[in-house]
Amino acid sequence: MSKESLIAAKELKRLQSYPVQFERFMKSHVSRLLKSNLVAVLAELQRQNLVFLSLKLYDAVRKEIWYRPDMFFYTDMLMMLARNKKVDEAKRVWEDLKQEEVLFDQHTFGDIIRAFLDNGLPSEAMDIYDEMRRSPKSPLSLPYRVILKGLIPYPELRKKVKDDFLELFPDMVVYDPLEDLFKHQERRRESEED
Repeated sequence: MSKESLIAAKELKRLQSYPVQFERFMKSHVSRLLKSNLVAVLAELQRQNLVFLSLKLYDAVRKEIWYRPDMFFYTDMLMMLARNKKVDEAKRVWEDLKQEEVLFDQHTFGDIIRAFLDNGLPSEAMDIYDEMRRSPKSPLSLPYRVILKGLIPYPELRKKVKDDFLELFPDMVVYDPLEDLFKHQERRRESEED
């Protein structure tokens, strides 16, 4: 990150509790950052899981004249939102990418779905899975395997994806780690009892 980017990130964090000064800083300084600096500030805010600030910069980037819809731009936002369990914000970002007709490749779909699963958001993960199934991109086996592993704690959902996998790739075998299945089911039951 450049010195200008570091200063901008620091000031944004400092001013986030002061709406008037924050907006003034966004207009006077952030809007004048070079493309690489603006993107670097956004990446740093995402890395720090600063959701509010990341969304502000996300909106600022999308308004720039040089902005072009990009799969990686959206992937980074969705991964950060999944880590922070921000469902409404993730739905908003998903709607934006659909409007801009951004297409994910199958590996990226698998990674995003897995991020939502790993952060305890199976319903949202399955919504994205449905989008993956409707994608015009040819299905690949590896993303399905990544998703299936993430679905071990959710046997009902795993069965659905496993059936889809076997339909798409009839000559392949799905490994069902019995010990893992039983451990996750046992942990889930214990947490529900608490």
